[in-house]
Amino acid sequence: MMRVNFIGWHWWMLLGSIQQMLFVSVSRSEGNTVRYQTNEEDGPGTVIGNLAKDMSLGLSYSTRTNFRMMRQFNDSHIRVRESDGELSVGERMDRERMCGRTAPCLVEFDVVNFSKERYALIHVQVEVRDINDNSPEFPHKESVVEISESAAVGTRVPLDPAVDADVGSNYIQSYQISVNSHFSIDVLLRADGVKYAELVLMKELDREIQSSYMVELVASDGGNPYRSGSTKIIVKVTDFNDNSPVFDQSSFSVSLPEDSPVGTVMLDLNAVDADEGSNGEVVYGFGKQVPFEIRELFRVDEKSGRLTLQRPVDFEAKATYEVDVQASDLGANPTPSVCKIIVHVKDVNDNVPEVSITPMTSGAAGVAYISEAADRDSLVALISTLDRDSGINGQVHCTLYGHDHFRLKQAHEDSYMIVTAATLDRERVGEYNLTVMAEDFGSPPLRKILQYTVRLMDENDNAPRFAKAVYEVSVLENNAPGAFIAAVEARDADLGNNGKITYRLLDGVLMGSPVNTFVSLNSVTGAIYALRSFNYEVTKALELHVQAGDGGLPQLQSRALIRLRILDQNDNPPVVVQPVLYKGQAELFLPRDAHAGYAVTQIGATDADEGANAQLSFRMAEGGHLGFSVNRATGKMHASRQLAYDLGDTVRVTVAVSDGGAPSLTSTATLLLSFVDGPVASAAPSPPGGAHAEGLLEWDASVAIIVVLAGSCSLLLLAILLITTTCTRRRRKEKGGGGCGRAGRRRGRGTAKRMRRRRKRRRRRGGRGREARPGRRTPRRGRRACVATRR
Repeated sequence: MMRVNFIGWHWWMLLGSIQQMLFVSVSRSEGNTVRYQTNEEDGPGTVIGNLAKDMSLGLSYSTRTNFRMMRQFNDSHIRVRESDGELSVGERMDRERMCGRTAPCLVEFDVVNFSKERYALIHVQVEVRDINDNSPEFPHKESVVEISESAAVGTRVPLDPAVDADVGSNYIQSYQISVNSHFSIDVLLRADGVKYAELVLMKELDREIQSSYMVELVASDGGNPYRSGSTKIIVKVTDFNDNSPVFDQSSFSVSLPEDSPVGTVMLDLNAVDADEGSNGEVVYGFGKQVPFEIRELFRVDEKSGRLTLQRPVDFEAKATYEVDVQASDLGANPTPSVCKIIVHVKDVNDNVPEVSITPMTSGAAGVAYISEAADRDSLVALISTLDRDSGINGQVHCTLYGHDHFRLKQAHEDSYMIVTAATLDRERVGEYNLTVMAEDFGSPPLRKILQYTVRLMDENDNAPRFAKAVYEVSVLENNAPGAFIAAVEARDADLGNNGKITYRLLDGVLMGSPVNTFVSLNSVTGAIYALRSFNYEVTKALELHVQAGDGGLPQLQSRALIRLRILDQNDNPPVVVQPVLYKGQAELFLPRDAHAGYAVTQIGATDADEGANAQLSFRMAEGGHLGFSVNRATGKMHASRQLAYDLGDTVRVTVAVSDGGAPSLTSTATLLLSFVDGPVASAAPSPPGGAHAEGLLEWDASVAIIVVLAGSCSLLLLAILLITTTCTRRRRKEKGGGGCGRAGRRRGRGTAKRMRRRRKRRRRRGGRGREARPGRRTPRRGRRACVATRR
């Protein structure tokens, strides 16, 4: 059976990186799943399948194609042949050892089929099928069960189940018992799938006729051929219990002082049973009718029949006790015998007050719990006292010691209450150790002292508290994404969920982006990590707001401010801005006979960093021996001696600009110094090669493109303006009748006459006519259109 699954692009990336040298291009990434079967215990080399054949992968599309196993359950179990993807058994497999009772038992791994053109991912599942190589086994070769001869027909006795490591049909399918007239079996199934048998009595037993039986139980599986296992079961028929134990005496009377210590032996009882075995073995105990009080005060040993004092007795409470002790055998359906014992208590004044403390809320013995939010006079525990003496010796008074936050309040004549006497705060004092003393009024008085603990239960009355309200933290710029920045810590004095703190980064916007795109916060530890690399020149500081909340209901919260300062790194080299450099060079002109100290130029530079990283220093990197020097601090370049160069000489010097970072970053500027005759006018330095037109016209391709586009746009705009103007003039002529017909000629002649009269008047006044003014033109209307006609 075959199933095709498409794998994601992450597989493409993973396999592409592994097989980087083998793949030229990958047009498609596709994953398939193929499943094979093999039997356990198959020998090494047994062929399981062939991937190239079964997946219909042709091998002719490339000169080189390979199959490579990428992941496998056990490298030695299955092998893959690289040439054609043949799968074979690597070492003998034991299904029971590999998978136990898990079904199906699968060995899974991935195979990559790759070539220069493409690759395919194949997920392979090999099912290791079970063979019937294990027989059912019983835990014991022989077992013994007992059934009384008085057992009723249909009585069931569970038998130990057999074990079979195989699964499915190879597992146990049936149980059988050897032929007999008294017993049969019933096969049942447990909830965990294990089959077991119960022995069923089919016929009454008689020990006097036959005291034991032996049957054989056989378990068989469903394999082909099947396997089986057997065990012998010996059934012993036990005797019917027809005799009861007999005491030496049917009743006793004993005297017991009330101050007798615990463990005092009061009486040794003895009873005899005439039966054999367990039917004649006698055990002692109190009869069912004996009240709880007797069982508390006295104890009878089960085997010896010795009656002892288990707790002190009190004459004032009770002077006489009637105790019934019964003797019974260990046989089935025993008939017990009873012995009556009368205990007379002698009065002695030796009882210590008894104290019992019952807390309202308790989780352990001797501990009471109360909420720290409890009001005053809240009940913590109830104290009960008891003195078995009579009269004044039995009157008890209680006192509480330990802490003023609690006090005793009498509830009844012989009971008191422990109540709160002040406001409680678990965070200040979480546990109180109290002492309760009960004392009677006897002479001398007898007292009982108890230590008691009161623990306060937590309430969510404390909000988380940050170690600082404002955290000032720093991180170097150019940090790696995911780098640890800092950790905030809040503490909550409460317990459990009330003190379980979770952290949250409050929503906010930094530089137009959500704050959670800059940093992440671990909700459990409070650790802050950078999600991006910071740039000091872009961002110098960030403010983050973190909230800590506990797990109480309602939740209590607090906030802290994290001021994150980005620290500058020396990641920007100096940039020379003066003189203007072209491709790292600038050409300057100097008098060929400049004197020592002549100011050649001012080297100006900037650095985007700050502090020491932006403190610049200048030095001559090359050409200092040619007669030039530069001021280390200001960057002013001077002639270090009288110059004596010929006209047209050009020298090359290099000035280095370094910042104060560690390590320092350096930039250089190459100056081409040309020498002329006479002083040099102050002018902006030109790029090197300025004497040649070709050098000046060495534009970048982008600049040339911009210039061409700008010129084209200008020409297009000019053409549009000319066309618009021409069309406008034509429309005006058409409206004014400016044609060459008769009317047009009349208008033209009239216009010319008027113009001549105007010129004459201006001449008389001494003025100049319009035609004499430069830049002015004679009106065209009716003139140009009629020139041809007049001519």
